[in-house]
Amino acid sequence: MSRLDVRKTYKLYIGGAFPRSESGHTFEVSDAKGRFLANAAKASRKDARDAVVAARKAFGGWAGRTPYNRGQVLYRVAEMIEGRHDQFTSDVAAAEGLTKPQAAKKVDAAIDRWVWYAGWADKLAQVTGNANQVAGPFFNLSSPEPTGVVAVVAPADDSLLGLVSVLAPVIVSGNTAVVVSSYERPLPAITLAEVLATSDVPGGVVNVLTGDADALAPWLAAHLDVNALDLTGITDAEGAAELEAEAAVNLKRVLRPSAPDWTATPGIGRMTTFLETKTVWHPVGV
Repeated sequence: MSRLDVRKTYKLYIGGAFPRSESGHTFEVSDAKGRFLANAAKASRKDARDAVVAARKAFGGWAGRTPYNRGQVLYRVAEMIEGRHDQFTSDVAAAEGLTKPQAAKKVDAAIDRWVWYAGWADKLAQVTGNANQVAGPFFNLSSPEPTGVVAVVAPADDSLLGLVSVLAPVIVSGNTAVVVSSYERPLPAITLAEVLATSDVPGGVVNVLTGDADALAPWLAAHLDVNALDLTGITDAEGAAELEAEAAVNLKRVLRPSAPDWTATPGIGRMTTFLETKTVWHPVGV
């Protein structure tokens, strides 16, 4: 008698916990050949609002940590992805229709990318801050600060490396994130959420929603407690323009859709997009 597979139904990741969708809805996740893999929770508008609340609650504590400590926390995540290398390889292979060796290379690249961003945690202020020259007896110092809550629409073309490449630069500088995963390829994002939940990342710093980005993104774009948007995963130019218009209501920072080469060295552009610069004047000799 053959054994029946255990059919999984994955949940959302909000505030460090794994709730079911408030809507009670799920959707089927299939591999690259259309074969059933699992069910995933289909996030609703209420779930998106709950994720923003969790991200806002976590923001103060995360932004208040020393950059060195944030780097340690991110490096720990990389260690844990390494420890679950086989599972990530299976997820990526199934999602993208790759062989196991091809998928393993992508997982290696994602781990390296996470470590790369972790190393920037205590260097970003030195690179982006400055002591400014002024015509007067004053010190004029500029330093970067995190923007706040960032809503991220993850790319579908690279289910793990692309996800890491849009998430890590958001949180390394002290922001918190609400991530809408790829609808077609959510399993790497779900597995990453399991890693985050058992790592040193505080609950609420990263929140992962699975479901339809076209339904969730407008509500996140219009939410007045979301401070920035990363629209990398939006493929419809007209839809992206509408989201930018919604974001203008409370002057959100917006990273427009793009199709980058995820294998290239990323640079610091994604980190600096979600930073604010604070400038302080102080009289000399006081």
